[in-house]
Amino acid sequence: MLLDEMTYGHPLSETAAVVERARERGFDGWFVSETVHDPFLAAAVAGQVSGRMQVGTAIAVAFPRSPMHVAYAAHDLQALTGGRFVLGLGSQIKPHIEKRFSTEWSKPAARMREYVLALRAIWEAWRTGARLTFRGEFYRHTLMTPFFTPEDHGHGDPAVWLAAVGPLMTRVTGEVADGLLAHGFTTARYLAEVTLPNLLEGAEQAGRSRDDLEVVLPVFVVSGRTEEQRAASEAMVRGQLAFYGSTPAYRGVLELHGWGELHTRLHNASLDNRWDQMPAMIPTEVLETFAVVAEPDEVGATVAQRYRGLVDRVSLSSAQLDDDALARARVALGAG
Repeated sequence: MLLDEMTYGHPLSETAAVVERARERGFDGWFVSETVHDPFLAAAVAGQVSGRMQVGTAIAVAFPRSPMHVAYAAHDLQALTGGRFVLGLGSQIKPHIEKRFSTEWSKPAARMREYVLALRAIWEAWRTGARLTFRGEFYRHTLMTPFFTPEDHGHGDPAVWLAAVGPLMTRVTGEVADGLLAHGFTTARYLAEVTLPNLLEGAEQAGRSRDDLEVVLPVFVVSGRTEEQRAASEAMVRGQLAFYGSTPAYRGVLELHGWGELHTRLHNASLDNRWDQMPAMIPTEVLETFAVVAEPDEVGATVAQRYRGLVDRVSLSSAQLDDDALARARVALGAG
């Protein structure tokens, strides 16, 4: 099981130092999400100092960007990293796509499937010189001249991972992607009973198998050497769980465990702008089901016990583990 560092991003002036620190601590990959920073810019900085670590986006929001824009960015990053770039894409949710990005939202699973196929068609045209003739329901790419065709860097196409929670997007991931980025707001039971069966169904439809896919899980961790550290860690995780639990797109995860009413209460609180009250609404049972709650030196063993056989790699924030705990986690996970 590989161990990656997952981050919501840093100012570009700090990114190189953060990535160098992750490399020195022995992480296998460094992945940046899209929140308040552009993930492609961060990946470009990271790729210059990452050593043998993989570098990727986890995730970049796909739909506000043309597949052509993303194809160029990913191609350049694959060249920069010597073939170690991973393009992680996500759909986001309807309110953000329409109201934050001012972009059309429709049929997200079908659109994402076509998006990945468009990327692969563009890369193939660049690599082989074949005529670009991609025509779909959502995207059309039929013009590519030599002036706009980048040189082949010799490292092959970047791996494409898709973020998926619901059955439709998970099946699409199995069909067309190289890996699945499970959402942090998931559980071992949801992975076993919902995610993996749907992923395998999509893969089999495309003549593929589970071995053709990497499953990646960012893990919530509650830990700390002192009571103050543990309390701060728990408060942060409760806040994240409350935020995600209030989102209708993730209600199904709670419902699987019989906690659908918790979503209703959290969602209503968010509509009333009672965000400060929501973390306390997360029961201890829910916290311990979604997060690994353990002493620092036991985090790795607990993660391995809970998720081995379900996922291929896990992502942790570097802030969650000090150097001693990280070293023990790598041994427990068999990382490297």
